[in-house]
Amino acid sequence: MPTEIKMPQLGESVHEGTIGRWLKRPGDPVAKYEPLVEVITDKVNVEMPSPFAGVLREILVAEGGTVVVGTAIAVIEEQARASAPAGAPPAAPPAAMGSSPAAPGRTPDGGRPPAPASSRPGAAVKLTPVVRRLMEEHQIGAGELTAIVGSGEGGRITKEDVVRYLETRAPGSRGAAPAATRPTPAPPGGGDRLHPLTPLRRTIAERMARSKREIPHAYGIVDVDLTALVRHREAHKAAWQAREGVNISITAFVVRAASRALTAFPMVNATFTPDGVLYKGAINFGVGVAIPDGLIVPVVKDADRKTVVELAKEIAELSARAREGKLTLEDVSGGTFTLTNPGVFGSITSMPIINYPQAAILATDAIVRRPVVVGESIAIREVMHLGLAFDHRVFDGAIAMQFLTHIKQQLEGFAPAGDTPAF
Repeated sequence: MPTEIKMPQLGESVHEGTIGRWLKRPGDPVAKYEPLVEVITDKVNVEMPSPFAGVLREILVAEGGTVVVGTAIAVIEEQARASAPAGAPPAAPPAAMGSSPAAPGRTPDGGRPPAPASSRPGAAVKLTPVVRRLMEEHQIGAGELTAIVGSGEGGRITKEDVVRYLETRAPGSRGAAPAATRPTPAPPGGGDRLHPLTPLRRTIAERMARSKREIPHAYGIVDVDLTALVRHREAHKAAWQAREGVNISITAFVVRAASRALTAFPMVNATFTPDGVLYKGAINFGVGVAIPDGLIVPVVKDADRKTVVELAKEIAELSARAREGKLTLEDVSGGTFTLTNPGVFGSITSMPIINYPQAAILATDAIVRRPVVVGESIAIREVMHLGLAFDHRVFDGAIAMQFLTHIKQQLEGFAPAGDTPAF
């Protein structure tokens, strides 16, 4: 008999996945371990192989659909059991994008119509961890469950159902029924066009909105005089490239200095929880990389234990894989602190959004030649703004400025030995 393929657990903290692209169509033969579907989770694409050989009989979740771990996403008839007659029409993929797999009972045409949660009076409502967390965040009480119509399997309430309910929920209400009608969006103008969200863009939108909604952001900025570091790098970058096989960027020096600062200020390398501030045991440094579809943050693990050369090599490798779409889930997991570099695009002062649930994010802006008072004279120096957005629940402005000053002093106190990179 046919066997269901389910959304796998792609990481300890991963609760759901989005179907990015089906690599096979219904009716196609599938070899064991052959890539079957591209799953997007935590802003990275993962090709999921087929666990056995057979024929893909049915796609249960269309491209763009998001489902929780363990949900059936396709049906494969194993090779030994495949007995479809030649020329038999393949099963059609789901009509609705983003639909969840439906109830076990099939209709005559093979569909699985969802049943609303209210159609099962007296039955216990089963909620996934994702839905429970969303309800807790928005203080949705048990009394409001009857107002949420479940579109999932057997009337199960999905994350999308809760989001739709929140969009119509009266502000400040607790336990109230949703509004009767949703606001009508303004009609598009003559030259307007709607560009659908990609899975990555949707993930970024959800995370950035959550960060601004839940984290009280505060900011600090310092000027850093990078003249000595810039001159030393320009003088020796060709030799470094020949000897180390990598271009040692200013970013590598910043990551090294910031990693040292995180060791001195562990509260910056932390996460706020209802029970207290969770200090992270490792310094796993996320470095933002711009790609055509948005921003992705590969993670340099144990950054405080690595030299500038090692950091430069790993950052270069991760950045290249990010642009090629070859990052693994491990590459983007476990980050405890993040660096964003809008300066590469010319920004001179930035106020970034914290990478939830971290406590802070560091921003490096463009290095600009500026007149600076040096002693009793005016000199032209290479100056960069270094900014920190931080969670004011975790620490205060005094700590933020001490942290930034710690980084500033390291970068300005650059003292290389010959052509060897400092620290």
